[in-house]
Amino acid sequence: MPSHGFSFSPAQLSNIAELIVDHARKLGASACETDVSEGFGQSVTVRKGETDTIEYNRDKGVGVTVYVGQKRGHASTSDFSRPALEAAVEAALQIARFTAEDPCAGLAEEALLAREFPDLDLFHPWNPSVEEALQLATRCEQAAFDASPAISNSEGASVSSQQSHFVSANSLGFNAGYSTSRHSISCSVIAGEGDQMQRDDWYDSRRDAADLDAAESIGARAARRAEARMGARRIPTCEVPVLFEAPLATSLLGNFVHAASGGALYRKASFLLDGLGRQLFAPHVQIVERPHLPKAFGSAPFDGDGVATRDRTVVADGVLQGYFLSCYSARKLGMQTTANAGGSHTLQVSHGPRSFEEMLARLDRGLLVTELLGQGVNYVTGDYSRGAAGFWVENGQIQYPVEEITIAGNLTEMFANIVEIGADVWDRGAKHTGSMLIERMKIAGE
Repeated sequence: MPSHGFSFSPAQLSNIAELIVDHARKLGASACETDVSEGFGQSVTVRKGETDTIEYNRDKGVGVTVYVGQKRGHASTSDFSRPALEAAVEAALQIARFTAEDPCAGLAEEALLAREFPDLDLFHPWNPSVEEALQLATRCEQAAFDASPAISNSEGASVSSQQSHFVSANSLGFNAGYSTSRHSISCSVIAGEGDQMQRDDWYDSRRDAADLDAAESIGARAARRAEARMGARRIPTCEVPVLFEAPLATSLLGNFVHAASGGALYRKASFLLDGLGRQLFAPHVQIVERPHLPKAFGSAPFDGDGVATRDRTVVADGVLQGYFLSCYSARKLGMQTTANAGGSHTLQVSHGPRSFEEMLARLDRGLLVTELLGQGVNYVTGDYSRGAAGFWVENGQIQYPVEEITIAGNLTEMFANIVEIGADVWDRGAKHTGSMLIERMKIAGE
């Protein structure tokens, strides 16, 4: 019986992948690649001390891509029986025969495929019983109510545990995979009454449940954040420095990754066209990609093409050194893959020595942003406009909460005018950065 709650062992997934590749080869495909995956998990939510939801998920799937010359076809199935797997291969082959040739289609170059697979410590199974998970969520939510009498309601506290594993294989002999886990605790509460109500939340998410913050501290922090937003007001339209709280600064890093990704570049839908070697960020900014960082959400020994990942410098002294390319997008651009099929790996941004409080002092007078709303980013021009909420700061001290405003600028100018990045690094995801101080942005208010 496979361990850790999986229905299939890694060897079984590998055998399924091999069967698919062999069948594609027998049917005349010139190349084939496949992903075979399985995952399961549990999520519970408690609201106002009562069980709100209990959810289980168990999924499996196979994706098959075949090539007939440079014609490509793809099919998928969730049925692991041999007839269903062979039917998926046959469907993909049929699709390939009727598609147009694409000179950029095909497998990764064999020399680039991963041959070494370091243990990145990405799998830490955690299977709390429903009762244990509910108790943990209850403690989290109760800590929020206990933290402040201003907390009047709750949107719930949740505990989630997810485990998965997969194997990727292709007709060049590549056949490898690994297991991953993701566990989280979150809480969202409401402070105040009537038209003065404000909500906020907090969470922690880790590969290893043992690394999660205490449930009580997560609930208490959610409560303090909601309470701090009471009495929020609009501010007059102005142009001032803006400090992005660390969790939100990761979204700016995400905007950069999107614009520097192959798909946006070869479609000419990015303001970073011909951006390599350009002074994009302030000179003190360094961004590195660390795909082998233990336990990190963005770590992987190989990308979606099977290409071996490696450490690299993406931005050096503010100068853009590299894009995020898969084999396909690299061919479209006449470049070499950067092992980023499937997205960026763990990104780390350099930071200064200042704590969050010291970053507020450096801000002096301006806006601290703690929430962003909407998706107002134009990646062709770099224009940036998002609804926001946060706090007005004077003399380095928070004065009052702010809501119903819009912050606007241009990503090129925003990146170039990063004054400093704080030491309060947020590392709950695949992008690690501290709070980010932008020299000046437009604030649309009253």
